[in-house]
Amino acid sequence: MGNYNSTKKEIKNYICARTPLIVIDSSERERVERMLKEISSELNIELLYYTDEKKACHLNGGSSRDVDDPLAFISQTFRKNRNSTFAFGDIKRISEDNIYSREVLNILYLAKETNSTLILITADNVWSRLASFGMLTTLDYPDVDERIHQINQFVSRYRSRFKISWDETDIRMAATLMRGFTEIQTENILSTTLITNNGLGKENLAELTAQKSKLYGAVSCIQAVNVPKGLCASGLENLKGWLLDKRRIFFASDSELESRDLTTPKGILLAGIPGCGKSLSAKMVAKEWNLPLFRFDIGSVYDKWVGESEKKMKEALQFIDNVAPCVLWVDEIEKALSTSDSGNDTGKRVLGQFLFWLQESKSRVFLVATANDISKLPFELFRKGRFSEMFFIDLPNKREREDTIKYYVNKSLHKTLPDEVINSLVEISEGYSYSDIEYSVKECAQHALTEGDEAINSQLILEKFKRIVPIAKANPEMVDRIRAWGTEHAVAASKQEEK
Repeated sequence: MGNYNSTKKEIKNYICARTPLIVIDSSERERVERMLKEISSELNIELLYYTDEKKACHLNGGSSRDVDDPLAFISQTFRKNRNSTFAFGDIKRISEDNIYSREVLNILYLAKETNSTLILITADNVWSRLASFGMLTTLDYPDVDERIHQINQFVSRYRSRFKISWDETDIRMAATLMRGFTEIQTENILSTTLITNNGLGKENLAELTAQKSKLYGAVSCIQAVNVPKGLCASGLENLKGWLLDKRRIFFASDSELESRDLTTPKGILLAGIPGCGKSLSAKMVAKEWNLPLFRFDIGSVYDKWVGESEKKMKEALQFIDNVAPCVLWVDEIEKALSTSDSGNDTGKRVLGQFLFWLQESKSRVFLVATANDISKLPFELFRKGRFSEMFFIDLPNKREREDTIKYYVNKSLHKTLPDEVINSLVEISEGYSYSDIEYSVKECAQHALTEGDEAINSQLILEKFKRIVPIAKANPEMVDRIRAWGTEHAVAASKQEEK
């Protein structure tokens, strides 16, 4: 596996050593062609090249010629000229023993006799008898430095015609987001984003990698989640501060991480009381980090047929790796993974697949898992390295309730309430979850929609709030149990409320 420069150096060494066969594993033929042109010039050798479209030509200049039978033409070239180098672009039918691959095998015997080299460019497997004649090298997709260079060239080319506000930091982030794209895909997505928005701004960064999910087949248990641009999450200062610190590490280059023996943050486990912002936090991460958000329904992986559950999990994890970098949201993870504790062998194998991926995957996937009942989670999930941190989300404190009430009153009622009314609502809503507060305000909004804005007054809003039976009163035992676990085992997502 190698980037452009390391693969180029490797191929030059093989040619100088007159290896009979060099197989370049790549689906980017144009990129390989550019590399071979550079090699031909730097080594000052004549390098013949054949493709079905271009026929036979000299890569370092000269006219092309039609060739009816390329393999016969290569044989003739090797017989006439010792020390020849010939490249075959996008060769097919060489993955198994057949008439075509045996003809290539005969050419390799001739190449060995005449001190010549045959270069095959293919993304397919190579028949073992052919492979034994030479060396295999893989040209990976462009690395971050190549992507930065390509994006810089693109920006320079179009900056005079379009409004492009990307600075060096934005270009590096764009390069990170477009990991796993070919050069052509990168160019196409940049061009589409540029034309669609009549320019490139910071707000367009998330669109780049959002295109990636369209390149791969859909997986039923994973759905893309739309994140509203105006998304706002009240409170949770400790969580937000932690995410701000880890964002820089998540988007650091591979070389920066390797120099300190680090990996990107794996993700967070959010435990807490229902309705207090755990699911909203997953969307918040995606918005703040300009990443696409995918929801993984692990429960739908399980299938009654033998082997199907493991197959579905494998397909899901491959899809996630392909669309990285992204935020992966697993809601109520305890319900999906508790199957493994019921004596079900399939559940244990599926859990094992997921945990291994969580521990070993090198893809830039940030997992946000939420849980209401921590006691149902398998203990293996808490091993260090599988989650970067565990946060406990409690019922909103006084300041968080105030901020949330003001936000929803402004958004749904289009009002600004007097301070004394806000203070009364804050006191009434002690023990309310965020969803309780939202529900109370939207009850008023529904009334405004049917009766008119003039029907909404402070007294009505206070009455709507008083009617709520909050979860702290409806199920105090559950709240106490969750709080006891969170206080002992997790980091508080919100700052301590001042007494």
